[in-house]
Amino acid sequence: MEHNTLNSTVGRLWDEEILPSLSELVTIPALSPVFDPEWAANGHLDDAVAHVSKWITARNLPGATVETVRLDGLTPVVMVDIPATPGAEDAGTVVLYGHLDKQPPVGGWAEGLGPWTPVLRDGRLYGRGAADDGYSGYAATAAIEALKAAGGSHARCVILLETCEESGSPDLAAYLTHLRDRLGDVTLVVCLDSGGNDYSRLWLTTSLRGLVSVDVTVRVLDAGVHSGLASGIVPSSFRVLRALLDRIEDSTTGEILLPELNVEIPAHRREEARTSAQAAAGTVGTAFPMASGVRQVSDQDLELVLNSSWRPTLSVIGASGLPEPLDAGNVLRPYTTLSLSFRLPPTADSAAALAAVKKALTTDVPYGAQVELGRPDLADGWDAPETAPWLQATLDDVSKTVFDAPWGTVGLGGSIPFMGLLAETYPQAQFVVTGALGADSNAHVPNEWLHLAQATRVTTSVAHILNAHATR
Repeated sequence: MEHNTLNSTVGRLWDEEILPSLSELVTIPALSPVFDPEWAANGHLDDAVAHVSKWITARNLPGATVETVRLDGLTPVVMVDIPATPGAEDAGTVVLYGHLDKQPPVGGWAEGLGPWTPVLRDGRLYGRGAADDGYSGYAATAAIEALKAAGGSHARCVILLETCEESGSPDLAAYLTHLRDRLGDVTLVVCLDSGGNDYSRLWLTTSLRGLVSVDVTVRVLDAGVHSGLASGIVPSSFRVLRALLDRIEDSTTGEILLPELNVEIPAHRREEARTSAQAAAGTVGTAFPMASGVRQVSDQDLELVLNSSWRPTLSVIGASGLPEPLDAGNVLRPYTTLSLSFRLPPTADSAAALAAVKKALTTDVPYGAQVELGRPDLADGWDAPETAPWLQATLDDVSKTVFDAPWGTVGLGGSIPFMGLLAETYPQAQFVVTGALGADSNAHVPNEWLHLAQATRVTTSVAHILNAHATR
């Protein structure tokens, strides 16, 4: 493979072909179904699918087919099937994954920026879905096109772009079952829905935390009563709920106390975390907009890395039964509801974790208060298989030829449901979970932006990995 041709082709594609089309994709408010229950009628997901499919089709990759797969009542999936180059027909199938659905716009975008307004500034493309994850289909296609132009080889490649990832990928399992025979022997999975701690190296995600969530309501009255009359006689629903949470979380340290939510951190993952912490010494978590004077949970980088990748955490992400302070009267409220979100270690059993949380919240409740649980949800995490020697060597090479720094690993606190589904279905496959996202890319929040130079380097890296996979 001719490296200069590869590099120049990727650069030209990003500058001349990808950036204009990706900017147009930003303008499409393709909200994920959980944020747009009328998605089918509104048609924005279909618009995103049509837009990206049209661009990929225009690349005229030899023998490629571009198809929108639709199962009744489910969100669509784009499937791009590109045959192997001569001599690589026996290398199996490479699945390259991304998604086209988006998080909601939310308020608070900086002046001159907006969720559906693409803005190019200082090497960054601003707009909702630019980084998470609209660029992925373009990058995957460009990597294959540039690889061909440079005389490289690749196995059969299937690009899958789903449209419900931001809703937890509820439709994806049905599509994987539906497409299993067509996908064939998947030997490599490349996911571009991730990133790393900086933009100076290639980052591989080696683990993803799981998830358990549930709404818990503590009710003590059928109706609110005057707090001056009832307090001290009727227990506070907030205090009861606080006592129940104390069974689950140490409020001083944030440690989760239930054994079912904890695992022993594997030695090799702990060592990876140590290396990542050293590579980002003093900067772990600094991209987060901490309020003035607020300290991080720990002053040790390694502890912060492990906390956000292999240790369980609890976040209270919603509440009900609490009036705004200006609307609050001297009333002992009848109930308090909190929405609890637990991040689990990658290898924790989410079903057992949810059962343990339910038991802790409903057993021997103080004062016999009523406890109601609602909207339970769960998802297992993912722990990558051991890196194959050919992939290790390629990553080392990419660190020298594409980047000027050793590649790094990161354990993500978020989830990519696709990874767990693919790992279960294809246990022998290698996984390259990477991307152009950084900690400050503002995915899910105002001012989301894509680091264009990093996206270009990631595209080039994927081309190298595809060539190495086909010739291993």
